[in-house]
Amino acid sequence: MIRKWNIVITGALAAMMLCASGIASAQYGGKPAAQAPAQQPAANPAPAPKPLTLDKDAPAPAPVNAEEDAAFKAFTDSPAVDPKKKIELGEAFVQKYPQSRYLPIIYNTLTSAYVQTGQVQKMEEVGEKEIALNPNDVQVLAVLGQTIPRALNSTTQDPVKELEKAERYSKRAIEVTPTLPKPETLTEESFTNAKNITLAMAHSGLGLVYVRRQKYADAISELEQSIKIDPTPDPVNYYLLGLSNQRASHFEDAAAAFTKCAAMAGPMQPTCQKGAEEAKKLASTQLSAPK
Repeated sequence: MIRKWNIVITGALAAMMLCASGIASAQYGGKPAAQAPAQQPAANPAPAPKPLTLDKDAPAPAPVNAEEDAAFKAFTDSPAVDPKKKIELGEAFVQKYPQSRYLPIIYNTLTSAYVQTGQVQKMEEVGEKEIALNPNDVQVLAVLGQTIPRALNSTTQDPVKELEKAERYSKRAIEVTPTLPKPETLTEESFTNAKNITLAMAHSGLGLVYVRRQKYADAISELEQSIKIDPTPDPVNYYLLGLSNQRASHFEDAAAAFTKCAAMAGPMQPTCQKGAEEAKKLASTQLSAPK
């Protein structure tokens, strides 16, 4: 059944791969994480800031020289709208300074840049490196948790294992994010917004894991939470919510979710419009299951 669901879902999800990149900017209230003022190296650099995380016991950073500082500044100064350049500079930095104290920031940013450029395997590789350094980097956990199940297709090796990883990453992000202390550089509003974006992605990823496992009641719960707290709800989540409700024989709820998706401009509109029409027909001809 996993292969069957790959065929059903993959086409509808193809347009959403850029959505995951949003979390990279959330920590700084809308600014790209790699361009945030707090990440600019000073003449006498202070300890490098880490991505939003609870980890406090990382090894002492290796000494930094002027050349390394300059390379890191070039990376942070490169425009977030040019992910290919970010990747070029980030990969060069990692190769030249494999023990740098700036690696968490580089890995965090590269994770989202690889998503933006459709390089899912590289996203997964560098994201897992960041999680190895900072197991509570909720930004990366959420990106991995959402993107892995969305990227599954008929060529994915060991999809069961991939879903297990996505479930683990999403649940960890959901567990850790509410406990994070607010950084001094963020306002309360920006911090709440960042946490909500992270949680929305994590619930979305977990919801799709359940969809692919045909656990529709669990999927509906997770997707509803994602939509509720997301400052800018993702049409893909409305589509998945409609699909889950329809498979659970909640036809009116399915039609409502599909209709909301169809009202959002973008490539999901035709698919969601068709889903809404089908769900309405089912609602008029079949009995809905009790909730």
